[in-house]
Amino acid sequence: MTLEIDTGTGLMPAHVWEPANGSGPGILLLQEIFGISEYIKQRAFDLSALGYYVIAPEIYWRLDDAELDESAPDVLDQAVGLMQRVDWPTAVSDSVAALEYLRSRETGVGIVGFCFGGGLAFNVAAVSSPDVLVSYYGSALPNLLELAPAVDAVSLHHFGDADDYLKTDVVDKIIEAVDGPRTEIHRYPGAGHAFDNPAPAFHHAEASALAWSRTEDFLSRNLPTS
Repeated sequence: MTLEIDTGTGLMPAHVWEPANGSGPGILLLQEIFGISEYIKQRAFDLSALGYYVIAPEIYWRLDDAELDESAPDVLDQAVGLMQRVDWPTAVSDSVAALEYLRSRETGVGIVGFCFGGGLAFNVAAVSSPDVLVSYYGSALPNLLELAPAVDAVSLHHFGDADDYLKTDVVDKIIEAVDGPRTEIHRYPGAGHAFDNPAPAFHHAEASALAWSRTEDFLSRNLPTS
């Protein structure tokens, strides 16, 4: 199912996954650089199966030629090109509009973001106060650490210790900035960037399973469903 969210400057398409009873706490799911891929759709389904009302907005909706062929050998290069064309402040405001839509219809809202979406989720949490934040290896986090004091949501961060994009010393700095009594942080030995993505180039099965189990537990404690 899809809907359109009024951003104030246009209607943004968003995909919807409803829980079995049609309603539940809302989760804004923010994409990797690959857009609303089959992987993101699967994670949205997984969250809805837990009882959450999930929306995944098309963050690339303002760009021309934003369709990606997931089977293309150069899909990573295509995705990086798209991501580099995104206006970050606009992506934040569009995501805030999606979160406010969720807040208007559900009791309790959270954000779950992966990679590009992990950093975007952190930025949105700093300006819009969701109840919970789950960020997987947020790629933009090194440039957003000044926002850390503004993030008051109960937060969960996942990082791979073999991440070629977020090096160990960079992750150390991120953790120093975001750590606190309302923040849970996990690091995964041997896991690289995007380790939850099932594509062979990224996937680390053990880290993916453990991180998702921790995500489910975190959400059940901090954004419980009925």
